[in-house]
Amino acid sequence: MTQQNSVHRLQGLIAATYTPMNRDGSLNLAVVPEMVQHLIRDGVSGIYVCGSTGEGMSLTSDERRQVAQSYVTAVDGRLPVIVQVGHNSLAEAKQLAAHASEIGADIVSATCPSYFKVSDVPTLVDCMADLASAAADLPFYYYHIPILTGSTIQMADFLEHAADRIPNLAGLKYTDTKLFEFQHCLELADRKFDVVWGCDEMLLGAIATGAEAAIGSTYNIAAPVYQHVIDAVAAGDLPRARRWQARSIDMIRTMGRYPFHSAMKAVLAIRGLDFGGCRLPQGRLSQSETETLQRELDAIGFFEWSSPQSSADS
Repeated sequence: MTQQNSVHRLQGLIAATYTPMNRDGSLNLAVVPEMVQHLIRDGVSGIYVCGSTGEGMSLTSDERRQVAQSYVTAVDGRLPVIVQVGHNSLAEAKQLAAHASEIGADIVSATCPSYFKVSDVPTLVDCMADLASAAADLPFYYYHIPILTGSTIQMADFLEHAADRIPNLAGLKYTDTKLFEFQHCLELADRKFDVVWGCDEMLLGAIATGAEAAIGSTYNIAAPVYQHVIDAVAAGDLPRARRWQARSIDMIRTMGRYPFHSAMKAVLAIRGLDFGGCRLPQGRLSQSETETLQRELDAIGFFEWSSPQSSADS
């Protein structure tokens, strides 16, 4: 992470990490250091904690604090740690943001309240200004994920109106498929804001429109695949970049036949990182489903081309 004109810039692949759980659904934080080592070996450049992938909305506030602390401790300053603190209660979100600052997190991010939908720019700015003030010493990234929050506000409008109200506003985690809106936000006000891409299966398109960083779920199990996409673009080899992006799409389509995050945790277990299942309403895959998923992923070559040892030309 670098700082330029007081705006923080993220680079590369940032893993939206999972929350490890025991079979009874309780936290199993002893696995976190091993997960951090795995992600560092796979080459990620940051960690995003308690987001959609990390089941932040299914955890109690106390559990979210425990998870955030465990990742900050395990990372030990080697990578930037971003803590997602969004909550339907802004008072709870502010407490989570303050805690993230206290424990040494690098960045705070947040969704908007979603039970009562935020449908206009002034309200969204009011909500995020109140929340971000609780961690005023940290960069703040609004987490735009309309498929889950139901808030479809134009992000360029939000950034323009929030710039003067939120002094620590750094940018967005943009998890939508509108590349034109993403590009507009990137180029807004002479590239004032750091806008980070959030749809793994569209990374190549995002790079083409100017993305310099991306936050995603599947970087937990296949970061080398996406690094090959980035490297191929940098080398001017678009056919190779498309080939690696196509593998990501095959992987995501295969896992999309199951509850997605439950399938992701199953793959982590196959890889030797037992993160348990997901909490209801997501649940966990059965043994037979896990075995079938493993065969389906093996059939597309996933376990060969997703490893850190995979050749860029394989």
